[in-house]
Amino acid sequence: MTVIRLLAASVSTFALAASAHAKTADTPISSAPSGTVQAAPAEPGAEDDIIVTGIRGSVQASINAKRESSVISDVLTAEDIGKFPDKNVAEALQRLPGIVVNREFGEGERVSLRGTAPNLTKTLVNGHSIATADWFILDQVASTRSFNYLTLPAEIVGQLEVYKSPQADVEEGGVGGTINVHTRNPLDLKPLTVSASVQGVYSDLSGKVDPQISGLFSWKNADETFGILIGGIYQKRQTRRDGIEVFGYTPFSVGGGQTALFPTLIGSALFKQNRERYGGNIGIQFRPSDELEINVTGLYSRFNADNLNLNYLAWPERALGSGGTVTNPTIVNGVAVAGTVTSSNNAGSGARAVVYDAIDRQAYAETYSADLDLKYKPTDQLTVHFKAGWTKATGATSNENFLETAGTGSFSYDLRGKAPQVKFTSPNPTSPANMLIDFSRIQSVTNEDEEKYAYLDLEHEVDWGPLSALKVGIKYTNHDRTALRLATNGGVLTPGLICGGAPCTAASFASGHGTPDDFLDGLDTPGALNNYWTVDPAKLGQIYGSQAAALTAKFVVPGNTYSINEKTYGGYALAKFGGEGWRANVGVRVVKTDQTSTGSLIGGANPQFTNPFGGYTPTTSDRSYTDVLPSANLSVDLSPKFVLRFAAGKTVTRPDFVDITPGVDLNGTLLTGQGGNPNLKPYRANQYDVSLEWYPDAETIVALAVFYKDIQSYIVNRSSVEILPGTFVPGTQPASCVPAGGGNPNLFNCPFSINRRSNGDGGRNQGFEFQVSRPIWGGFGAIANYTYSDAKANDGGPIPGNSKHSYNLTGYYENDLVTARLSYTYRSAFFIDIDRSAPLNQASLSSLDASLGFNVTKNVTLTADAVNLTNRRIIQYSGTRDRVRNIYDNGRQFYFGARFKF
Repeated sequence: MTVIRLLAASVSTFALAASAHAKTADTPISSAPSGTVQAAPAEPGAEDDIIVTGIRGSVQASINAKRESSVISDVLTAEDIGKFPDKNVAEALQRLPGIVVNREFGEGERVSLRGTAPNLTKTLVNGHSIATADWFILDQVASTRSFNYLTLPAEIVGQLEVYKSPQADVEEGGVGGTINVHTRNPLDLKPLTVSASVQGVYSDLSGKVDPQISGLFSWKNADETFGILIGGIYQKRQTRRDGIEVFGYTPFSVGGGQTALFPTLIGSALFKQNRERYGGNIGIQFRPSDELEINVTGLYSRFNADNLNLNYLAWPERALGSGGTVTNPTIVNGVAVAGTVTSSNNAGSGARAVVYDAIDRQAYAETYSADLDLKYKPTDQLTVHFKAGWTKATGATSNENFLETAGTGSFSYDLRGKAPQVKFTSPNPTSPANMLIDFSRIQSVTNEDEEKYAYLDLEHEVDWGPLSALKVGIKYTNHDRTALRLATNGGVLTPGLICGGAPCTAASFASGHGTPDDFLDGLDTPGALNNYWTVDPAKLGQIYGSQAAALTAKFVVPGNTYSINEKTYGGYALAKFGGEGWRANVGVRVVKTDQTSTGSLIGGANPQFTNPFGGYTPTTSDRSYTDVLPSANLSVDLSPKFVLRFAAGKTVTRPDFVDITPGVDLNGTLLTGQGGNPNLKPYRANQYDVSLEWYPDAETIVALAVFYKDIQSYIVNRSSVEILPGTFVPGTQPASCVPAGGGNPNLFNCPFSINRRSNGDGGRNQGFEFQVSRPIWGGFGAIANYTYSDAKANDGGPIPGNSKHSYNLTGYYENDLVTARLSYTYRSAFFIDIDRSAPLNQASLSSLDASLGFNVTKNVTLTADAVNLTNRRIIQYSGTRDRVRNIYDNGRQFYFGARFKF
């Protein structure tokens, strides 16, 4: 009730204040066909309009949309069909204040808004949620709600709206904010519009050139009552990522009663991927009269993401935990940052000093969406809006061939340089000799996301003093999320692998060459392990495929197999107010969520099912909860050029799907795991916003927004040790594991450190955004914004996704012949999440990107683009910079080609 009382008081107070302000002059900016924008005169009273196109037209359209918005928002408009300056929507969104991305694989995939984690940002396409799924196997297992923008190319988008304050008629789910992606409509374009773009992309690490093609066809009849739009894209890119990874820290004795944290594993990781994205969208628009409009839209996108991951790792944890020794350790702040580690020589006891993982994956993400949107206006005052649709996404690693070889030996390491350094005395990293096949597995992981929905909205315009309209609506959604993981019997392939009639050796899988000559060069890491023998993925697939069916049979991994069903029933009521120089809305959204979670309880005295991964019993949990979400927005025109906005409301974000499962996901190598909780409460927050905006002319904005989010409960990890079953080839299990019995020699009971999701204390996100956009002189212009976000939990813990400082600087130049843009983005260090029972943080991240266009004719433009010109690395650590975790180099990407429009 606190929020409701505050909203009522705020709106009444603001309305009284607003009535004193008369809107003496306001010339709105109207959108013109074909991506141009009809600009308002620079001074009130001017008679002629000026047509502005290109970058300035895009900026002007975005400024106008922000000015006319009923909420605190930001808008990004494509300067023309297919001419967003970035290659996917996440990359484009990062140019707006308050939005940041991460580029762990060289391209923005998810967005964080105003200091919150990506899963607190709601993404809509044309006003409704779109299903999302993931290509990377760890994300498939994690099954988050955060939208993966790799499946949404920028070519299909006309405008991006970012709602930073809630409004009752906007879909709930975004504590951080809501992003609405608008695709284009044929009746908004010229009678016949044809455009195409052809580019090549060069990735400097892979050294490959690949094609990028997109096209759009739009037609409408002479009466402008019927139109059809069809768009399509095909993009390919061969990528490479070089990395050095440290898989956490474990305490060991260093003598004299002293202990220190030793790196668990230190690896030199080579990641290669063939990225292929293709798809299209269709829009059919029928407007037979001013009273009726029907839109039918469809979207399909597929992202093929086959990848190969090689990682040669020093293994201090296993060496020291199996009777090995450390000499000359160097201890800094409780961390053994350097030393020489030697394993025992008894490989049969599980002693190891080195482990080498080779993982070949066939992966993809696919999205479908189909919608019917009907608007009917039976009277001048009444508008009826009906929307129904279906959306589905699948993310899968359809096959993963995993080979792990290991051996005893000795190595020295040093974490004190720019990147961890490792030098092996034995074995020789460039040879598979002395490496034993330690583990082998074939698995598949699939997650599917599907939703069916229907909305009905009624809006009635009235003339009751300051009350201008009443709007009500109802909604129903039925959402299913399923995950299935199948795997061979955790290592059962290992003792039986046959190559040419004899047992396989590590050499059976060798490619005959080492890592690339320039491997790790971009990390500037003298002393790092930059050359080792490589596994041939073709041999890996051929050998695994030739094994007997008994060895390659897959079984359900119960901890990663589950289903979630969510049915929501909701509605809202919204009142619109307005007068001379002010406008406002007050409303409330009510939504009930019925949740059914199905998973498996692991272990137990009498499990219902038993397979090589242990005993498990299916379990189902039901719960329901209701959210009442009031909101209010007020805009006051202090003068023809100044707008002051106030907003307050309550928001909610449901937990990630994996967080509400009854199961647990186990990592047998590190004896860690992640568990769910079907009784988790959602994230809920009260938020308050103020924005002051200055529009000195149609192409300029200077704005300052202040925000405060009072988050009642964060969902956090709570760690504990649980005895759970793990599968190992006998002799390779950790020393702390004991046989589980029951006739399965591969099954052991082990002490796992389990992170279970729970509702922690609340906290707050507060800060401000400043932005300015202005043409300067002679075709030059600048766009800049800065965001300060201070996020703190009440229990003192870090807030995932929060960068305290972020900013964007864009300079541009354009005339009739040339368009040029240079953009720099920066976000300060941030906490990612708990990973392997320890904090995972990332250092500051920046990128310098550029684009250039040369207009050969009015129909043909030559283009060139560059991403990450300064070749900035991703640096991750655990809590403090002394505990380095990962350093990645994704390299630069260069695009060159031509754009055609008729």
